[in-house]
Amino acid sequence: MNEKVHTLINQQINKEFYSAYLYLNFSNYFEEAGLDGFANWYKIQAQEERDHAMLFYQYLQNENHKVTLEAIDKPDLNAACHMDVLKAGLEHEKYVTSLINDIYSEAYEARDFRTMQFLDWFVKEQGEEETNANDLISKMELFGSDPKSLYMLNQELAARIYSAPSLVL
Repeated sequence: MNEKVHTLINQQINKEFYSAYLYLNFSNYFEEAGLDGFANWYKIQAQEERDHAMLFYQYLQNENHKVTLEAIDKPDLNAACHMDVLKAGLEHEKYVTSLINDIYSEAYEARDFRTMQFLDWFVKEQGEEETNANDLISKMELFGSDPKSLYMLNQELAARIYSAPSLVL
C-alpha cells in the first residue's frame, strides 16, 4: 500500500467516526422533537458508521499499517425543520461517497488491487446509503405535513433494527 492510500484510509477512519457523531446528533434532534422512530433510525445509522470506521481500522491493521487516530470534530447542525436534518444527511452521504471514490482512485493509480477489492463493498454501501437518505426525504415530502401520516412514518422508522456489515476482511 502506498503512502497516499494509507493516509487516505487513516483519514477515512476519522471521517467515519465523525459520521457516527453527526448521526447521533441527528438522533438527538429527533428525540427532542418527539419523533423516536426517526431518532432510532439515526442511532442505527450511527452504529453503522462506527462499524465502517472499524472496518477501515481493521483493514490497516491486517495490512500491517499503522493506524493513527485523530480528534473527532463536534457535529454542527443548524436545522430549522425536520427536512433540514434529512437533507443534511443526504449531503453528508454524498460527501462520504466522494471520499470513498478518492481512496479508490488513489488505489487504482497505485495498482493496489487488494485495497480496491476491499473498497468495492464501500462503493456499493454508499449507493445504498444515498438511496436510503433520498427515500427518507421523499417520504417526508409526501407524509411529513400530515400529523397522522408523520406518525405512521415515525412508526416505520422505529421498526428498523441494527444489522452489522457483512464484509469479510
